[in-house]
Amino acid sequence: MSAVTDAVRIAAPGNPIGQSIRDSLIVAKRNLIRMARIPEVVIFGIVQPIMFVVLFSYVFGGSMNIGGTTSPQVYREFLMAGIFAQTVTFATAGAGAGIAEDMHKGLIDRFRSLPMARGAVLTGRTLADLVQTALTLLVLAVVALLVGWRTHTSAGEVLAAFGLLLLTGYAFTWIGAVIGLSVRTPEAATSGGLVWLFPVTFVSNAFVDTDQMTPWLRHIAEWNPFSATVQACRELFGNPGVSTSDAWPMQHPVWASLIWSVLIILVFRTLAVRKYRSATV
Repeated sequence: MSAVTDAVRIAAPGNPIGQSIRDSLIVAKRNLIRMARIPEVVIFGIVQPIMFVVLFSYVFGGSMNIGGTTSPQVYREFLMAGIFAQTVTFATAGAGAGIAEDMHKGLIDRFRSLPMARGAVLTGRTLADLVQTALTLLVLAVVALLVGWRTHTSAGEVLAAFGLLLLTGYAFTWIGAVIGLSVRTPEAATSGGLVWLFPVTFVSNAFVDTDQMTPWLRHIAEWNPFSATVQACRELFGNPGVSTSDAWPMQHPVWASLIWSVLIILVFRTLAVRKYRSATV
């Protein structure tokens, strides 16, 4: 931590944008080093989505009707986009808990006393979480291939799908940052981060075909930002589950996912930085 503090103290004023990027990368490095020293956090973050893959694939695989078939293989390919998206969004809870812990220990106050860009602490934290999320996605993709998931498009489209997933995860991490700055303890941040994630991820097209939902619930699911990312990934992966809905996000899921992610980043980053400036333990 002293190295981070010294680096920030000697940062030259220079270009404000350049200084903000430099400060953010310094904080991101600090958080990555911290993650490396506590590997169980990363390990548990990987184990949980693997359990979801195995449980959903083999417990529900033969009972879900996707496109008129209950084939377990079809459901596995349908499922994986939802599991990938769930994994990147659930990282929100960890981000909120980490920021709340830094607040609780007084570390945020130390950062605010330094001559550094106001949003650098939060940006650095979210970038470090993004690296951890990317690692989790890599391991999860390997597990998915082992249980039978396959893609049927070009390598570029597959990479674009994973890029969308990371952008969505990064956007949702800013929601976690706002929660972490709004509560007093890491435990409260973890609980607060999960309470809203469950309806967002389950009232969606991640695990079931929305055509099987009641009309009012289907409309909510189709306009859910999470659903847009899931649908976009299915199209880019070439997996089953292409929507027949007339809802704009389901007809243009890639654009919808991009727009939702950018809006979430703009709104919640602004809120997070404002809370950071005025937050007290």
